[in-house]
Amino acid sequence: MTDKVEDGRLRWQCRRGIKEVEMVLLPYFEKCFSQACEREKNLFIRLLDCQDVDLFEWFTYRSEPDNEELAEIVRVVLGQMAS
Repeated sequence: MTDKVEDGRLRWQCRRGIKEVEMVLLPYFEKCFSQACEREKNLFIRLLDCQDVDLFEWFTYRSEPDNEELAEIVRVVLGQMAS
């Protein structure tokens, strides 16, 4: 799969049923993903597999992921959006 096709697939996965989730994922992908290290990219891709309801809870600081790696990428994404 080419990088362009993969980028399109990931961009599409950032589109969500819950607008608040999409408003965090899509800007991070467009502004930060291409410059991220491989580990961060892989964690972000894992994050995209999570349920919208969980993402909403995490992005609105109502809860944190039980998995430390997912908690780390949530903090990174929210930190990038705050700056």
